[in-house]
Amino acid sequence: MEMHQVRYFLAVAQLLNFTRAAEECNVTQPSLTRAIKQLEAELGGDLFRRERPAAQLTELGQRMQPLLKQCYDAAAGARSLASSFKSGEIGALRVALTHSIDLALLIPHLDEIRRQFNRLEFHFLRGSNREVAEFLKKGEAELGIAAEIDEAWERLDVWPLFTETFDLVVSREHRLAGHVTIEPDDLRAEQLLGRNYCEHSRRISASLREHGVDVDHGHEVSSERDLIELVEADIGVAMMPRTSPVPDSLKRTAVAGLDARRTVSLYGVAGRQRTAVANAVMRLLRGADWRLVAG
Repeated sequence: MEMHQVRYFLAVAQLLNFTRAAEECNVTQPSLTRAIKQLEAELGGDLFRRERPAAQLTELGQRMQPLLKQCYDAAAGARSLASSFKSGEIGALRVALTHSIDLALLIPHLDEIRRQFNRLEFHFLRGSNREVAEFLKKGEAELGIAAEIDEAWERLDVWPLFTETFDLVVSREHRLAGHVTIEPDDLRAEQLLGRNYCEHSRRISASLREHGVDVDHGHEVSSERDLIELVEADIGVAMMPRTSPVPDSLKRTAVAGLDARRTVSLYGVAGRQRTAVANAVMRLLRGADWRLVAG
């Protein structure tokens, strides 16, 4: 079935006249008639009763009209969308982030990018560091942002963006809330909240364990929102990266002598063609001054 056959059928179905339909479609009447006969042969029955000077839809034609119109409209929409993407009127960005990366880091850059397109579509995917790597491998995401992707894949390009520290986050009523800096020993009496969705949770736990802090009998949470609510309730304390936002009800405190740093990087797939939007976002992120963000 060809789209021009469908277009000719819809024109005749609307005008109920082969001659006028041919004029509407800017083709000769023999060409239009031949195309509709080919369509009837493919569908296995007559679509019109030829009653000069008018034409009438058969029962098959009546049943096929809404289906073929839907088919034609979908094809026309696909062509229009493809043309808009090609001309740059519409852009799309598919980016995967690990659970520990705050989307607010990207907002200023995405806001700048969307001014360059009449219409911009964002597709955000979340997952663990391994899941982000899989999104990139399968082509479900063009760019990835993570503190660390433990994946030995030769096609994985990595561009470090910034390095940040982890702070202790406590409630305002906590005994450590008024301290600018504390020592790891100050945490020995605390019950820690484990951020098992963070790429560096094991490394942070290992560093705390080396300083005699009990990290094996703490609370485990699987989302930043749950963690913040537990800290607000003074049920535990947590180590959080500097770029993770916390409400005014919580206080940050630096921990001296602790190996608590992570590098957030941009990831892509080498040799794979990227959209204009992805290339523009990549240039913005790599060229940005992250010092104010990471502290």
